[in-house]
Amino acid sequence: MRKRTYIIGIDGGGSKTHAIIADQRGTILAEHFAGPSNFHIVGVEKASETIFALIEMCCDSVGCKAQHVDSVICGLAGAGRIDDQKRMTVGIKKRAGLEKIVLKSIVIESDARIALEGAFKGGAGIILIAGTGSIAFGKDSRGRIHRVGGWGRVIGDEGSGYAIGRMGLTAVTRQLDGRGEKTRLSLLIAQEFGMTGHLEIIQNVYRDSFDIASVAPLVMKAAKKNDAVCKAIIENAVIELAWHIQVAAEKLSSSSSKKVKEKIRVSFIGGLIANDTILSRLLTVYLDENFPVIEIIPPAASPAYGAIVLGLSKKK
Repeated sequence: MRKRTYIIGIDGGGSKTHAIIADQRGTILAEHFAGPSNFHIVGVEKASETIFALIEMCCDSVGCKAQHVDSVICGLAGAGRIDDQKRMTVGIKKRAGLEKIVLKSIVIESDARIALEGAFKGGAGIILIAGTGSIAFGKDSRGRIHRVGGWGRVIGDEGSGYAIGRMGLTAVTRQLDGRGEKTRLSLLIAQEFGMTGHLEIIQNVYRDSFDIASVAPLVMKAAKKNDAVCKAIIENAVIELAWHIQVAAEKLSSSSSKKVKEKIRVSFIGGLIANDTILSRLLTVYLDENFPVIEIIPPAASPAYGAIVLGLSKKK
């Protein structure tokens, strides 16, 4: 009698890691959570330890050995490049080797890739991710993957938390100089971070590695209070993010957005738009008014389950 085999899907980020073990039909059997596994932050060794610990927890939950796991699919933050994928593959195998365990198959993908598969359970659609950074990932009816954005904070990430936070800080410095309009954001930043003037802002931003994206929630808070400066920043973010979706939709349909006839499903992912925020509301209204072919739906499944879907598709 053939032994039952399993597949494990892992979603690894900067704050937590989520793992699911499923059978070959995709039925979820157990899931576990652990700490961060963003190897750019915690290092390859620590990230590999976290992932291997989750593999063991998943196996313990269903009473199997690691050798009965057909494949482990990991979608990790910052793992879009082949070199980084190879580094993590080697790291996980090395960690398993310390326990004298040989894992049959390890596949490393980006966290965005598995989020796309989870959002539509392997089907076609577009995910728009807006957190610290921004990117749109789309999958067409032929299974081809299309990417828009994701160029990083230095030359891209328009509409992201970093971009909104940077524009907010710029608005505050303009007010302090007398070059710009007054904004409620100045008071909010002073209350939240103790930055009240030139010296505090310069020191925090340029010497103390201040988290620029942490200003974005304050910009949205001020915008909700009808602060004109912050409303303009959010409206700019709406246009930038909508543009990501428009271009991705054109790539999925191989025609201009004005000629797209079929409905294109879009899911919002990331701290700025996944929940009910002023940004997600305004973006939804903007898309409804300008791109009626866009259908905004919640993700069908988690990114960790998206890793399961991706793993099962590779076996077909």
